Amino acid sequence: MTSAAPDRLWWSAEEIAAAALPDMPSTRQGVEALIKRAGWRQDTLHARRRAGRGGGWEYSWQLLPVRARHQLMRSERAPREPERMGRDEAWTWFEALPEAVKAKARVRQSILQKVEVLEPAIGRQSAVTEVARLEGLGARTIWSWLALVEGVRADDRLPYLAPRHRAAPERPRAKDCNPEFFALIKSDYLRLEQPPFTDCYRRSVKRARAEGWDILPERTMRRRLDAAVSQVSQVLARKGLDAVKRMYPAQVRDKTAMTVLEAVNADFHKFDVFVRWPAARGEKPVIGRAQMVAFQDIYSGRILAWRVDQTPNATAVLLCAGDMIESWGIPQHVLLDNGREFAAKAITGGSPTRYRFKVRDEDIPGLFTALGCEIHWATPYAGQSKPIERAFRDMCTAIAKDPRFAGAWTGNRPEAKPENYGSRAIDLEQFLEVLAEGIEEHNTRQGRRSEVAWGRSFAEVFDENYAIAPIRKATEAQRRLWLLGAEGLRADSQSGCVRFQGSEFWSEWMHEIAEQRVIVRFDPAAFFDGLHIYSQDNAYLGHATCLLKTGFFDMDEARAHARARNAWLAAEKTALAAHRKYKAAEIGEGLTALTPPDLPRPEAKVVRPVFAKPVPKSARKAPAPDLERAQATIVADLAAHRSAPVRVAEEEPRERFRRALELERALDAGDRLTAEQQRWLSVYQTQPEYRAERMLWDERGDTIFG
Repeated sequence: MTSAAPDRLWWSAEEIAAAALPDMPSTRQGVEALIKRAGWRQDTLHARRRAGRGGGWEYSWQLLPVRARHQLMRSERAPREPERMGRDEAWTWFEALPEAVKAKARVRQSILQKVEVLEPAIGRQSAVTEVARLEGLGARTIWSWLALVEGVRADDRLPYLAPRHRAAPERPRAKDCNPEFFALIKSDYLRLEQPPFTDCYRRSVKRARAEGWDILPERTMRRRLDAAVSQVSQVLARKGLDAVKRMYPAQVRDKTAMTVLEAVNADFHKFDVFVRWPAARGEKPVIGRAQMVAFQDIYSGRILAWRVDQTPNATAVLLCAGDMIESWGIPQHVLLDNGREFAAKAITGGSPTRYRFKVRDEDIPGLFTALGCEIHWATPYAGQSKPIERAFRDMCTAIAKDPRFAGAWTGNRPEAKPENYGSRAIDLEQFLEVLAEGIEEHNTRQGRRSEVAWGRSFAEVFDENYAIAPIRKATEAQRRLWLLGAEGLRADSQSGCVRFQGSEFWSEWMHEIAEQRVIVRFDPAAFFDGLHIYSQDNAYLGHATCLLKTGFFDMDEARAHARARNAWLAAEKTALAAHRKYKAAEIGEGLTALTPPDLPRPEAKVVRPVFAKPVPKSARKAPAPDLERAQATIVADLAAHRSAPVRVAEEEPRERFRRALELERALDAGDRLTAEQQRWLSVYQTQPEYRAERMLWDERGDTIFG
């Protein structure tokens, strides 16, 4: 017969907790609390004082719950050692445990180490008993820990000593929700409008009740959504692609193997400061935020050159690049922003990787293309791809918030405007002085922490490497490449003069380039000093002096004229749009609604045949007699008109033609005509009278006016 009781009848609170019995707490404190609530110590038959060192209480196994007693009986009848994990598997499992569980394993290991230290002197039994008394534990607990690590190397004991809590019995799964309810919540929540989850849940519940779907509480559905949809997917759906890109670590590139001027990068920066620009031609001063283009050496981080303008434009980029090359040298690689001002033909024309504007075979080679620089384009909307953006961030605080700009700072966001917004504007001259001082301080500031600076300034790093690096210097011929212009023009068919910006440029040697396409380059600050003429294949031909100074004084004036013309065109378009109340489609729909239904047509009963006579081939080739007579009449009239002397009766047509010439010359000079003058000129130029007078003017010039 089998025994009706387990081999061990009496248990301490620590031993009950360590045994991990069903329906019993797994900690000594929990077991003590249960004993106190159940009053086990008042049952003198099943509770007794413990004999030996340490004292304490012991309790009969019969006080345990039914399931715990059955567990003890099954353990006694069929003892079986649990399957031990392998070494790699044990350490992998241990790394995934919480820190609190790992700490318990370290405490157990230290206790076993104390036992092993005492064991050679007093034996294992006495060592276990003594250590148990010192640590306030049961000896059986230490014996169970020794069994867990039996045969295990001393350096691999931690995973095997970690507590293994018994898995809780599976609870019946709660009622699930309808899949359509969950799909509706996800579709509503994962939108760029970023609706709150509470609102999405409320709308979905309203639909679920109407459809009779099963639902779950809001917090449960939120947990399910977070478990089903990753954080990256939620950001992509609610904040867009750019927000997801920021979640991916930026690429870190090594600069230590580079040299100065091996690569430079450039971009525009808009300062958060109101600047007052000088007035031109009696106009009011323009107040706006200054735009700065700057070139930075990638290796050292030094700002090499900079220019300031009202708007981003290719002119400022070209002049700034010229300053850099003139002062320091020609870079090997150029990393540019993908804006239109950098992709202009004067800058990068002829580059095979240029994807702005229309590329043609006759395009003028740009500055960097002509100098043999390798051009790279930054990734759109990715500031981390241009190192100069980091320098601009420093300037937003170090320069834009300079105390000398107090009252002119605009704030870096529309919702972050200061209280004194718009109370002051800085004169351009003062702004440039402070900006130059700030950029110099930026270059010479000590304590830089880049991988090449090591506590030094950008300027020191640049100067040290500049003395030993191979630098390409620009020749006198190359210096003309960054002169402004680089426009493809056609020389006059007879004299070879070049007309540019309303002015005429000519020298004696230019007869050789008559009717050829040429490239012109000029200094915007000395426009009337002349043009440098290049052939289409970028070969230097010579210098052309200015003959007729009717053009603009400089490129700023040209841009001012363009802005005025664009404003006028915009006003005309607005006025025209005010008259167009109905769109063409609306008018067509109205006509369609008024179209009467199809009426029955009478059917023809008799059809009359028509027979065409064949035309001879000779008659087909020869022109009709009427056409021959008309051509002969036109030729005779033109000949008579050319040879006819000037008579008083022709004074009125001559006056009309004189007026047309004056208006045409005004347009060529860049003057603006009134709307009435433009309409008269456009109508008059379509008349036969104008064409006849124009032919006489081309032959005789001013002599037709007597």
